[in-house]
Amino acid sequence: MIDILKTIILGIIQGITEWLPISSTGHMILFNALWPLEPAEFFNVFKVVIQFGSILAVLVLYFHKLNPWSPKKTEVQKKQTWQLWIKVIIGCIPAGIVGLLLDDIIDDYLSAPYVIAVTLIVYGIIFIIVSRHPSTPKITSLNKLTFKNAFIIGCFQCLALIPGTSRSGATILGGMYQGCSRPVASEFSFFIAVPIMAGASLLKVVKFLMSGTVFTMSQIGLLLLGTLIAFVVSLFAIRALMKYVKTHTFEIFVWYRIVLGILVLIAFYLI
Repeated sequence: MIDILKTIILGIIQGITEWLPISSTGHMILFNALWPLEPAEFFNVFKVVIQFGSILAVLVLYFHKLNPWSPKKTEVQKKQTWQLWIKVIIGCIPAGIVGLLLDDIIDDYLSAPYVIAVTLIVYGIIFIIVSRHPSTPKITSLNKLTFKNAFIIGCFQCLALIPGTSRSGATILGGMYQGCSRPVASEFSFFIAVPIMAGASLLKVVKFLMSGTVFTMSQIGLLLLGTLIAFVVSLFAIRALMKYVKTHTFEIFVWYRIVLGILVLIAFYLI
């Protein structure tokens, strides 16, 4: 029962924080440091695999926009949808390559609480600078996003391989740097998460099985439960965020990052 409760909490954390610029992986690692889901090898797989629930939420909410075969679309709209998918794939290339090469290093050396605390603070400060010096958005729809824009945003996504950075935060920051409006940067951040998070989940499962270990029935149940919780919570979180960014900046999340980073440093290293 204790593991089920931990799983529910972790699923809620994943569902909420994945889409906000505050780092879902960082939050799950911090929670696990306080109340571990054991064994550690299973948690390393769990924290990635349950992201699949968040992916499904994107596919459900944006099914029409992402479906190039929709009979409700004109030929022009279908072509634009295919172009969107090409942009998504281009945006995933940098993080896909770097993540594949550095996966073990990230798990072994960059998942410590102090790393998460520092990245929360540093990227929070960067977000403040960007949000307080806004430029007039030049890219107000996904159709105006170029392949070059998509690739540069994908390069920003590489920053999020360090826990505490925030994948959505890095890509939204990259989008705004490229001249995207907040809604466009947020939506594209959702879309390039789909292949990246799906690939990361598959990689973790394959490496876990190749290590000679197998999932127990209870662990499979926890993975399914965490994924389901992340899916349901993500449905609400994505809707809420898209409504919020239309009229608000990201500054409230920025200050949350900085305060949390300071508290983590105090809790883990100064007490």
